[in-house]
Amino acid sequence: MKILMVLTSHDQLGDTGKKTGFWLEEFAAPYYVFIDAKAQVTLASPKGGQPPLDPKSDEADAQTDATRRFRGDTTAQKALATTVPLGEVDPYDFDAVFYPGGHGPLWDLAEDKDSITLLEAFYASNKPIAAVCHAPGVLKNVTAPDGHPVVKGKRVTGFTNSEEDAVGLTKVVPFLVEDMLKAKGGQYSKAGDWASYVVEDGHLITGQNPASSDAVAEALLKRLGQEQNG
Repeated sequence: MKILMVLTSHDQLGDTGKKTGFWLEEFAAPYYVFIDAKAQVTLASPKGGQPPLDPKSDEADAQTDATRRFRGDTTAQKALATTVPLGEVDPYDFDAVFYPGGHGPLWDLAEDKDSITLLEAFYASNKPIAAVCHAPGVLKNVTAPDGHPVVKGKRVTGFTNSEEDAVGLTKVVPFLVEDMLKAKGGQYSKAGDWASYVVEDGHLITGQNPASSDAVAEALLKRLGQEQNG
């Protein structure tokens, strides 16, 4: 079982002068779900090397068992520091792909040609695609084999407009995940702000926010198990 995790390389929070990147818990929780299931995990990012960590996700109130485990795990830290450049990844080498969120992906992965090509290959091959929080934003420019947006007619979720408003970045981000998914024809739904919520539609799995990270990863494993046993 080979799973690819794709992280952002973008570290600028718009014109605010502040830093962004990937959200630590949204990487660490799924990573350990996969590792504990004996999956072979490969980490990639547009630029390769160490992806930028959103400093807010490293603050004390954002820590979880998974993030604390990561801080004591030199093997995982080394893997994260040496991500493979996305352009060197062959989608046919993997059984599934997972995108952690953080605000970074809205700037780079949503527009990244390598990421778009990768996702289109996964989708056309009926391989599971999972994304959590802001990461469903990476589907913005991805098309299905019929030429329609990949989310058109699909049940999806992602970071809500009200959650974005709560963190004060509605006017900073290049687009709102909820609005984009609806505009592309997705059947968007959500739970209450900050509640765990996962939506599955075929091999497309999306989660609403950081609290959904574990559940999205578990859903991805379950989907892989069904396909490998079916």
